[in-house]
Amino acid sequence: MNPVGQPLKQRPLSKGLIISGIIGIALFIMFQVFPSLLGGAPEGNTAVISKDVARNNAAAFAAQKMGYTVSDGEWSITYQSDSSFFGYMSREKLLEDYSKKKLDQRYPYDVYHAAFTPAGQNGTLLTVNLNMYTGQAVSFTRGAAVAGGNSRSGSHSIAASEEETPLSLAQKEQLARPWLKEWGVNPAKLQIEPGSSSSGLAYTDSSVTVGESRLQYQFTFDGGDVSSFKPGFTAPGWHTSYVDSQKSLATKMTLYGYGLPTIALGVLALIYSILKRSHTSFKRGLFLSTVHFLIMMTTTYNMLPETSGDNVEARVTAIVMFVIYVLYSLLMSSLLYFSLVGGDGLWRKEEGMNPWPRAKEPGYGQYVLDSIRAGYVWAFVLLGVQTLMFILLSLTLHNWSTTDASQSPYNMRYAWLLPVVAWLAGLSEEAIYRLFGIRMLKKIVRSTLVASLITTLIWAFGHTLYPIYPISSRPIELTVIGLLFSYIFLRYGFIAVMFSHVVFDSILMGVTLIFMKESVNVWAGIFAIVMPFLVAYIVYLFNRSKTPGEPEAANPVI
Repeated sequence: MNPVGQPLKQRPLSKGLIISGIIGIALFIMFQVFPSLLGGAPEGNTAVISKDVARNNAAAFAAQKMGYTVSDGEWSITYQSDSSFFGYMSREKLLEDYSKKKLDQRYPYDVYHAAFTPAGQNGTLLTVNLNMYTGQAVSFTRGAAVAGGNSRSGSHSIAASEEETPLSLAQKEQLARPWLKEWGVNPAKLQIEPGSSSSGLAYTDSSVTVGESRLQYQFTFDGGDVSSFKPGFTAPGWHTSYVDSQKSLATKMTLYGYGLPTIALGVLALIYSILKRSHTSFKRGLFLSTVHFLIMMTTTYNMLPETSGDNVEARVTAIVMFVIYVLYSLLMSSLLYFSLVGGDGLWRKEEGMNPWPRAKEPGYGQYVLDSIRAGYVWAFVLLGVQTLMFILLSLTLHNWSTTDASQSPYNMRYAWLLPVVAWLAGLSEEAIYRLFGIRMLKKIVRSTLVASLITTLIWAFGHTLYPIYPISSRPIELTVIGLLFSYIFLRYGFIAVMFSHVVFDSILMGVTLIFMKESVNVWAGIFAIVMPFLVAYIVYLFNRSKTPGEPEAANPVI
């Protein structure tokens, strides 16, 4: 970090730091990239099928096996995951065995969920879950026939004499038998679960187990026909209860440890932007805050679920959610703006330091180029530290993770846009918790280290809703990472720490896209990893003439 009024000069990278970066990226590839590549798709499958293929396969299954005519309507495709069962297998180290037995092919925990809505109707008539790699149907659910809607054959059904009369156990078995045969299951090897006669029908195959979970074939009935069929496994009750309690704890940590303190920092940022206005400029944060808002709106649109064409209720819900996200995006971008202005003013006034150089300052272009070099090296170091933290926490707290369909790129309109989220984190989190937060807290605690620790803990608590358990492992990991970000900021300045954060997240998200194996996503993942350098180099090109004693460029890039 340079003193105010002094020529810009970025701290040089030591040989030890560069070697640490090489070791860090090697550890990341060895322990995070390679295991994911080796343990990804089921054997014999290389890539996830497209959503168009999923639509065609779902329509073919509905027509050929269920007798539905599905030409007049719309299929919506979403990614769904049995997070509870996957988490149980992850926790008990059962995933490798599940794959070796090829159970993930017949009973996948990740599926494409195809929902069919007839034209002119608001409700879903039929859903089919498909294996994401093979495209085969693995379960289905159907509602009562829509008046005047699609027809279906009786090839897999037996009508009850009176729809109001509950089906007997024998009738349910007769209805279920054709579907068991379709799935290649011998009913003679199954046991009926107690209580099935009053609440559907569930068979258990005790010869196939995954830990404490036994293979089940579950049926429900409606109007004298099978209304749903789901083969597979479920997590034990004790595991589900544990996860629920952890989620409750994470919600409290997020609210009281992150949400309220962050709002307090926002209010203080507004106040100090006004108090230190003579040492900064209200024009400075406008560009980055506007970019932040545009990125937030782009990612919001990208993550909103696609609605069915004639589903008015879904469209209204989507519009309401979009308005809420607009307001939230404005709030977060405003928080970023005042953190940039207030943080810049505090450091210049209280410390006489220049953490965020202006584009008009001599040497700015080369300073940015040197900052991106530091950003990449430190990102490699951080990836290595994160990998070591995962290993350490696995050995001590036995932490584990599970899936989260709500955040999956498979549920985004354009998965290749995922890495733009990295720029949100790099901009806002480093401005709020490092540029402004550290100097603001130092006024109270009189210690840079303690101030860095407090703001890091606030930042860490904001990541506890991720599906990583026990919840306590996440703040521990991110406290170490956050303190390193604080160190980078204090020694190299805001631009370098912003780039290190962006590169760190871009690599993680870029690798995620590469794992999807579709060509467009692979190239998007590679581009995401090199994009921070391209941005920095463009800034350098527009500002490279600014060396001490030379005139300013006509249109400087901030």
